Amino acid sequence: MDNQQKDPALPFAHPAFLLGTILGVGRIPFAPGTCASFVSLVIGWFVTGSLGHGAIALLALLFIPIGIWATNICIDASESSDPPAVVIDEVVAMWAILAFVPHEVIFYGLGFLLFRAADILKPWPIRQFERRVSGSIGVMADDWLAAAYALAGVYVVKFAIG
Repeated sequence: MDNQQKDPALPFAHPAFLLGTILGVGRIPFAPGTCASFVSLVIGWFVTGSLGHGAIALLALLFIPIGIWATNICIDASESSDPPAVVIDEVVAMWAILAFVPHEVIFYGLGFLLFRAADILKPWPIRQFERRVSGSIGVMADDWLAAAYALAGVYVVKFAIG
């Protein structure tokens, strides 16, 4: 069995499936992580614009334990170490980025692009971390590291352009 390709064998209405796949966004057949990151970017834009950066930070923090729980159940149901349909990890990481960048299209877009690049390319130490930490914590935390890379990149650009 290819450990990276099997979706969770859960009914669509199962709370862990709904949360883990972000209401099925993770089932999109092309680039589900990128699609989920974009959905979270749009949600984050409106949440931050109307309620402030603290609200999106709170959402990210609240979704960490929810993500760990849902991912754990989805891993068990799929017998996969990182089911591709589980995208709550991208959502939490994207919201964490948005909590710390200016509410401007350029910085949101840059954060999105840098996060997706770091999540896909997995530069050091993300790939090593992903190999060493298994389970739902590993699935979630490699995206937190990618978010840290994205935030660093956004702030380098912000500093460079003044």
